[in-house]
Amino acid sequence: MTTLSDRVPTRGNGIQQVRVAETVATELRRRILRGDFPDGALPKQDQLREEYGISHPSLREALRILETEGLVVVRRGNVGGAMVQQPGEARFGYTLGLALQSSGTHVQELATAVATLEPVCARLCAENPKRSKDIVPRLRAILDTTRDEGETSEGVPFTRSARSFHSAVVDLCGNEPTKMIVGGLVALWDAQEEAWAQHLTAEGQYPGHDRRVATIDAHSQLLDLIEAGDGPGAEDFSRRHIRSTQKVVLSRIEDRVIQASSVRANILGS
Repeated sequence: MTTLSDRVPTRGNGIQQVRVAETVATELRRRILRGDFPDGALPKQDQLREEYGISHPSLREALRILETEGLVVVRRGNVGGAMVQQPGEARFGYTLGLALQSSGTHVQELATAVATLEPVCARLCAENPKRSKDIVPRLRAILDTTRDEGETSEGVPFTRSARSFHSAVVDLCGNEPTKMIVGGLVALWDAQEEAWAQHLTAEGQYPGHDRRVATIDAHSQLLDLIEAGDGPGAEDFSRRHIRSTQKVVLSRIEDRVIQASSVRANILGS
């Protein structure tokens, strides 16, 4: 059997091992993105070594490459193994957060980006010819859940429920590049609002019932505009609503440089 090791030119064991690892990582990456592992787990390492005809150090390096990219999580121990993680808006949001942190981007700048770009998604939803079937029912279901949440709870649970409406508008916009880019920004902003909710709840100052009703009413008005197919109206209303909410949040949190590590758990769900 011709193995990957046989096909890679030998220029020292270290160089050869790296090249073999990169070749295997490329192949596994292609299979992960194609959805070849529906159960969420890569084959056992012994199986992978036999399949690709490579050494344990080369396979370990290949998995390390994929782990660095966020495509797998390697668990050690008796129940260990490599678990697949499909990329998405949340993980892109974390990577984006790291880049924004390194460039010294402030929370205020993030807010401006969200208020500029998220309303475009509202317009795309309203202009989607299949909105009555594919978009409006999902948004209405989320709105109903948020309305119930607003009657029974406040603080972080209500904020999470309300933010899910915004995330859904982005998720349903129908344009994959826009969905990914704006979704990453929205995931970062979600973490800012949740931190705001936690802070105000701890101080006993989380907005009362009237404010929660106002949020629900705003979402309902936006949904009506989307259902009516009013793209410009949906975009304009969405922008005004977002800026109004951001003004409240930004008045209570420090305009600091974005700290990706502080929001990792929120946007990755871990």
